[in-house]
Amino acid sequence: MAAIAVLSACGGGGDEGPPQLSAAQGAALKGDCTALAGRLSGIADTTITSSTTVAGGTLASGQQAPAHCLVEGSMHQRVSPVDGATYAIGFQMRLPLDWNGRFLHQGNGGIDGAVVEATGDFGAGGSNALRKGFAVLSSNAGHDGTRGPFFGIDPQARLDYGYQAVGKLTPVAKKVIATAYDKGPDRSYFTGCSNGGRHAMVAASRYAADYDGILAGAPGYNLPKAALANIAGGQLYASVATNPADISTGFTADERRTVAAAVAAKCDALDGAKDGIVQDIAACRTTFSLQRDVPTCGGARTGSCLTTDQKTAIGKIFSGPTTSKGDRIYASFPYDAGIAQPGNAFWEYFAPLVLDSGAVGIIFKVPPENPATFNGPAFALGADLDALAVAITASNKLYTESAMEFMTPPRPTRLDTLRDRGGKIMVVHGVSDPIFSYDDSESWFRGLDAANEGKGSRFARLFPVPGMGHCAGGPATDQYDALEALVKWVEQGDDPDRIVASARAANPDLPADWSPKRTRPLCPFPLVARYKGSGSLESAASFECRP
Repeated sequence: MAAIAVLSACGGGGDEGPPQLSAAQGAALKGDCTALAGRLSGIADTTITSSTTVAGGTLASGQQAPAHCLVEGSMHQRVSPVDGATYAIGFQMRLPLDWNGRFLHQGNGGIDGAVVEATGDFGAGGSNALRKGFAVLSSNAGHDGTRGPFFGIDPQARLDYGYQAVGKLTPVAKKVIATAYDKGPDRSYFTGCSNGGRHAMVAASRYAADYDGILAGAPGYNLPKAALANIAGGQLYASVATNPADISTGFTADERRTVAAAVAAKCDALDGAKDGIVQDIAACRTTFSLQRDVPTCGGARTGSCLTTDQKTAIGKIFSGPTTSKGDRIYASFPYDAGIAQPGNAFWEYFAPLVLDSGAVGIIFKVPPENPATFNGPAFALGADLDALAVAITASNKLYTESAMEFMTPPRPTRLDTLRDRGGKIMVVHGVSDPIFSYDDSESWFRGLDAANEGKGSRFARLFPVPGMGHCAGGPATDQYDALEALVKWVEQGDDPDRIVASARAANPDLPADWSPKRTRPLCPFPLVARYKGSGSLESAASFECRP
């Protein structure tokens, strides 16, 4: 593959690559934090409600933070002419007294709706940007989350959630920083996982002139399609459930463990080490077969086999549910040793009925369902997938942009502005993610690489995390500092040819036979962490990234 050659050359070659950006220079907070709110009073359409000094130590979330100035406010408050509710883009910024010269926009998960602590966390036990000295912004993306998905009745709230809140917040955040430090940020970054990863991908496309580095975790950049596919998966599980009131009986925990063990038996050693991790994702695609390698039940379901109907239904979920015409709704999902992790049950059995149903029915669909009569589980299990596939691409006079327009990056594989100004993007994705498919991220990178004539890795990298579920967890080394790697790449040209990840003691899915100090290299696609043939299986030093 062309990408392998580029990775091997670390972005080198005969022609000149993207420009190298300079490193950020730090500064100290100027003046008194409590007076900062008054100094910011002139920002248009913005109300700064407070600026408060916070001593270094432990925040309410349990995260550690240095001494900083907390600025809180809101923008564009309005009363909707459609549903009568009050809307505003609420935000907070945490400004370190000792600043490193960098701004980080924190994309939040789910359907947003809450101003969570602006600490810039990324990954389980990984980066904390505030602790590193970043000025960090967090927002509610323009609506109050206590209303659940029903903000989707308001057309402007849809647009703010999708992308416009980021566009409105970014210049205000930079104005706050410039006022607080007497200089604007030298370098600006955007990070987030799940919907936050979607925000990051959208920023890379829509707001590339404003951000130098993008770090997207498990990015649901095709979120409306992913939500619809999860509803389709819920229907398929229901079709083979032994208890119609509980779709998890369509694929029980014991049956998941049986499939995971079969995947490991066929694919674990493909990378040269039998260690409970399937590193060679591509080889596993052709080596493992659900139909062939998992026992078929000859009678009653015992947990150690699957029925013929289960194999058909589960196979459709992993290959990607389709419409009645056979058109795939979303991406396929890879078989991986982490598919039995308990956390996946939330995404596959609860989310379709409660979360995805509300998102598709109220936020993404044009026109939306009637909120007065909406019933999520009934909507999901009775949904006409063909009609919904059309509805998420529809618009009308009131809802002028479809969900696939306001929720997704306009041209995800053509990030020319980011590339040409020296910006970088890194995507990190768990291979066992049950809601946003790793295969979708791989497809994105392949498309971007092709659009850049095989030189996409000069400014973009995809790091799969084998075994990891949605943003964290699973039988995986799911603790890593991707933000540090991104900063070094953006500001020093330090090529991220591998990121060392470690096991996390707080991970409930950590296998008992792993060392709690296990480390592994996360390798940029399409390279694979392969065992060198000698050395401890608990050490990243025993593995190398190669084809």
